[in-house]
Amino acid sequence: MLKLYNTLSQSIEPFQSIQPKKVSMYVCGPTVYGDIHLGNARPVIFFDVLKRYLRFIGYDVVYVSNITDVDDRIIDKAKELKIKETEITAMYTKRFIDMTHALGSFLPDHMPKATDYVSHMIDYTKELIDMGFAYVRSGGVYFRVGKVSDYGILSKQNIEELNKGVRIVLDDDKEDPRDFSVWKLTSDGLAYDSPWGKGRPGWHTECAVMNHEIFGSEIDIHGGGTDLKFPHHENERAQAIVHDHHPLARLWMHVARLDINEVKMSKSLNNFVLVKEIIQEFDPLAFRFMMIGHHYRQPINYSDELMDQYAKEYDKIKRSLKKAFLSISLAKAHTLETDHVQLDLFRQLMNDDVNTPNVITQIYDLLKQMNKEKDTQRLSVIYQTTKVILDVLGIMPLYELSDETLVTYKLWEEARTNKDFERADRLRDQLFQKGWM
Repeated sequence: MLKLYNTLSQSIEPFQSIQPKKVSMYVCGPTVYGDIHLGNARPVIFFDVLKRYLRFIGYDVVYVSNITDVDDRIIDKAKELKIKETEITAMYTKRFIDMTHALGSFLPDHMPKATDYVSHMIDYTKELIDMGFAYVRSGGVYFRVGKVSDYGILSKQNIEELNKGVRIVLDDDKEDPRDFSVWKLTSDGLAYDSPWGKGRPGWHTECAVMNHEIFGSEIDIHGGGTDLKFPHHENERAQAIVHDHHPLARLWMHVARLDINEVKMSKSLNNFVLVKEIIQEFDPLAFRFMMIGHHYRQPINYSDELMDQYAKEYDKIKRSLKKAFLSISLAKAHTLETDHVQLDLFRQLMNDDVNTPNVITQIYDLLKQMNKEKDTQRLSVIYQTTKVILDVLGIMPLYELSDETLVTYKLWEEARTNKDFERADRLRDQLFQKGWM
């Protein structure tokens, strides 16, 4: 049975979807004002793997990840570049999609834009005010945190000490300094008419409303980076509790951060590496392999040396797969048959809170078997089993066997048989250069 770590309970729990064999999953997506860095990419990769695995074990998954396309940082970027905010968001949304594909991830089933739901956010805000959970001040509309009895339970913060966990400005405009913005009154940048004046929705309300509108009820999984636990996810949850009378999600999953040289990778610290830069130097799937090689709840301390190590390992994996595929193709021994014992082990490992590092160990064991196997029928079964696992992880390399490569391989085997070692070495070098040896 699948077991997953729930941030809310701080324990690994048996996963049981609200509806049998159906999973609803919402993951907070990017704020599109710049290219994504390696840390941003980690949730993109992990939740893609989770969706693939859920489907592999028979679930129908609806995966939603939003696009935040109205934000102060977008306004600042538009001013810097002297272009419209809509041009900024269109450009960086496309780049985000391009990088998602480059990293071997499928796009979510739905990618709602915050700007498409502003009217819903206004209605939602009205309802919060009418229910007494939000109030209007000169700066906008604020949510009354103190009226949610278990506020802080997700991030495990004491409500009386929350100002230690987030920078709070003691603003006389608020009833309580911990109250957060539901609607910000401003005419700076992209702004919308509302009953309280021109402005735009608060970030926490955007995701709460899109969840409400798209799913209409409590969802199975809500996810994102660990930095979103507080205040973003805590505030989403608080609004859902009072507005929708449910805690938004049964299971909260958070992916650990990616550091660089022991320091959090962050645009604000200017110590980030962009995905578009890393994939110019390394195979994008080697980067994905590095991410999957670490458990999603464990931080990664990124370095050039670490990436180089994983790139070399992934190259070995590709070469072993291509060599096996070549042998199977020559023998015309392709099969869809798999090793059920190995796939059962794969499920066992993934069911243990998506233990991808141990799955990588399993893959290495399969590759060892593959490299030693002489029987092409058995080799084909091992190859197909490995391919199924790699497909779920999203790291199965793409390659095509040309007639020229087949001829070269046959000539190499012929030269070896005839003990023409000089010619055999030359042909082997050709195959090696193409990654088939």
